[in-house]
Amino acid sequence: MESKISKIGVFTSGGDAPGMNAALRAVVRTAIYYKKDIYGIMHGYEGMISGDIVKLGARSVGNIIQRGGTILKSARSKEFRTKEGREKAFINLQKNGIEALVAIGGDGTFTGLHKLQEEYGIPAVCIPGTIDNDIAGTDFTVGFDTATNTAVDAIDKIRDTAISHNRLFFIEVMGRNSGYIAINSGIAGGAVATIIPEESMTLDELFAKLEEGGKTNKKSSLVVVAEGSKLGGAIELAKKFSERSSYFDIKVTILGHLQRGGTPTYFDRVLASKMGVAAVEGLLKGEKRRDGGNSQ
Repeated sequence: MESKISKIGVFTSGGDAPGMNAALRAVVRTAIYYKKDIYGIMHGYEGMISGDIVKLGARSVGNIIQRGGTILKSARSKEFRTKEGREKAFINLQKNGIEALVAIGGDGTFTGLHKLQEEYGIPAVCIPGTIDNDIAGTDFTVGFDTATNTAVDAIDKIRDTAISHNRLFFIEVMGRNSGYIAINSGIAGGAVATIIPEESMTLDELFAKLEEGGKTNKKSSLVVVAEGSKLGGAIELAKKFSERSSYFDIKVTILGHLQRGGTPTYFDRVLASKMGVAAVEGLLKGEKRRDGGNSQ
């Protein structure tokens, strides 16, 4: 494949997501297949600013396709949000001869890369890697499937103890302002109600639904709550319901960062691998966005 690009930089940024390593592996090995040099930028934009950049080979990404997290590490960078920070980053890219970038991350990563591209014209592609599944232009982001399966597995276990003790559990899942993990794990886990940011269920509607179960002698229930719920988090909702009803013994479980870790599912491994190949090939072909910019 003919291309003027000879050196590509790759990095992970923002919240880690299962499958990032699989995407990284595909990026590195595809670049090498096309006889391009590939450099790993450690700790995301922070490493770009500090110059923490290492050359990668095929063996650098051996035996990582099944691993969660990211071997390049990840971070959020306040300095990169400044023009001075981005200038430092670009100077370090130039010092290493890096002519194009592949980023793996969520919306903050996309925003930062777009800003760098606008200011310095560097060709760039961003692979959507976030458990939140909140990136426009793709049905699924890398990490979402694994995180949802992790949530469902936890919900199944919580159901067992809820039934044993006749309890109502409010289970909080991640996703920021996106309800994808909540709605999918809620359906798969058989929750009596799922509270997501995109829908405006009222407290009265939620409580009526729970009280209806009590009237029909329902002994246990599960409510899945997205962390970005406008009604409040699981702790707040549990407190409000306990003030209103004494029928259920109420407990709260916040799944938290458990959802970011673990072995990626086959779906996330395949998705990440396909996206990694497409990212490098898109750069080398010089593909453009619909608005005329370089691939991002």
